[in-house]
Amino acid sequence: MPTFVWKGRTASGATASGELAAGSQADVVAALRQKKIIPTSIKIKEEKKGLTLFGGRVGTRALAVFTRQFSTMLNAGLPLLTCLEILGKQTESPGLRRVLGEVRGDVEGGLALADALRRQPKIFDNLYVNMVESGETGGALDVILVRLATYLEKTAELMRKIRGAMIYPVIITLVAVGAIAVMLLFVIPVFAQMFEGAGRELPAMTQMVLNLSNFLKIWALPLLIIFIALFTITRRWHKTESGVKVIDPILLHVPVFGDLIRKQSIARFARTLSTLLASGVPIIDALEITARSAGNWVVENAILKARTSIKGGENIADPLTKTSVFPPMVTQMIAIGEASGGLDEMLSKVADFYDSEVDQAVENLTSALEPVIMIFLGGIVGFLVISMYLPIFQLAGTIGE
Repeated sequence: MPTFVWKGRTASGATASGELAAGSQADVVAALRQKKIIPTSIKIKEEKKGLTLFGGRVGTRALAVFTRQFSTMLNAGLPLLTCLEILGKQTESPGLRRVLGEVRGDVEGGLALADALRRQPKIFDNLYVNMVESGETGGALDVILVRLATYLEKTAELMRKIRGAMIYPVIITLVAVGAIAVMLLFVIPVFAQMFEGAGRELPAMTQMVLNLSNFLKIWALPLLIIFIALFTITRRWHKTESGVKVIDPILLHVPVFGDLIRKQSIARFARTLSTLLASGVPIIDALEITARSAGNWVVENAILKARTSIKGGENIADPLTKTSVFPPMVTQMIAIGEASGGLDEMLSKVADFYDSEVDQAVENLTSALEPVIMIFLGGIVGFLVISMYLPIFQLAGTIGE
């Protein structure tokens, strides 16, 4: 029997909340009315079910494929439980297969599909669950799933382009750094032994490289451990409320990368809000879900401030303009969409525009990084080679004299 989290008001007007195990929401309402409590919110309690270490993670692409197939089967008239059973058997993702089996069991036990999905928060986020709930309520679940699949596919495609564009520069950097480390730790010490027997004072450039090599022979491993520790601590801190408030504003001001992060967040905001509004999710709920999935705290905070203003009776465009996070073009198109009654369509156009902007920014970033990395690392390697051969040239000159 599932557990429901409820909020309500007593006969005296005081707020009350709690948890109650019941067969359905109707049973919870009946139980609360017996206690003379008027319920204002009833939601099924999310169960934090962990995924297995191997084969447990479900990617956005796999979730998009499942959603598309699910929509097609429902549109063809197959019963809900049959769809879940077939999709659970044919999916190639072990994690998704296990989750769908649990969802099917919950639905068989009397839960609505959205409530069953809500019990799998690591796979189905608030965006997914709220859209499914909207589809169930409006009797258009297959249509909602098509929109959701399209959203997931475009999100996965955008992330694939960003990651794919960064692979080449990262590989070049790692190989070059590895080559420099090998030279400093293994090759240069051999030259050092040759120079010691020469009995001559070494050039300043060569001596500096030898000092660096001696330093790294002692401190290379400790420095690597410190770097990994700092990186891990920073990532974990970034997941906390205090960390995200410090790091995310800094990220937006990083040259080149900051502009890419901002455009990606705006594209995600527009795409998510458009999909939710088109699916019939109320604007206040849609803005809260959109804020949580923005990907950057600065953008999230701006959306939540706008949400508060909208609850007070303002339109959407004005509070977003006041935040100064969104470009004027975005807020103006939102204002036009509100005035014309086609806000979801206008937001979809904004999302398409910024998707193309992100694509162009990624291409520009890749084009700019490759020559910079090659020149920088090539200069370091050249400096090391010259510093090692400089004493040999001097010695050869002395012998010639």
